[in-house]
Amino acid sequence: MPKENRKLLAVIRIRGMVGVRPEVEHTLKLLRLVRKFHCVIIDDRPSYIGMLKRVKDWVTWGEIDAEGLAILLRRRGRLTGNERLTDEHVKKLGYESIEEFAKAVMEGKAKLSDIPGLKPVFRLAPPSGGFKGSIKKPYGAGGELGYRGSAINDLIRRMA
Repeated sequence: MPKENRKLLAVIRIRGMVGVRPEVEHTLKLLRLVRKFHCVIIDDRPSYIGMLKRVKDWVTWGEIDAEGLAILLRRRGRLTGNERLTDEHVKKLGYESIEEFAKAVMEGKAKLSDIPGLKPVFRLAPPSGGFKGSIKKPYGAGGELGYRGSAINDLIRRMA
């Protein structure tokens, strides 16, 4: 699959550690989702989709847009040493701002790993206003778990 046609997915762990089956726990570790409210950005290759189907009862995911990615990077992006990601860090890569870098990542011209020392996990806060549904039901049935499409961007705004 060409790089330009890949979509970026934001995956957020919603539920905690208690009662997790070993194979699900291992998959969550592979995705770097070891705690509640951690978020990772992955692409939509088939191996990741299979992993998401296995952990669908603990996470929610959807296609992130450039604005949502910029919000994540600006508010929750951290470098080694817990230093905040700023516009000065992306200017070293030739981009004017974090928003411009996020747009380049969405177009496939750059990768998040281009920023030296950027931590791959974004630590989010619980959503302002709380969850709209149960964290034990799928998104399509009025809950919060599983695939939610572009609605993930609204959740990211409330959690970042």
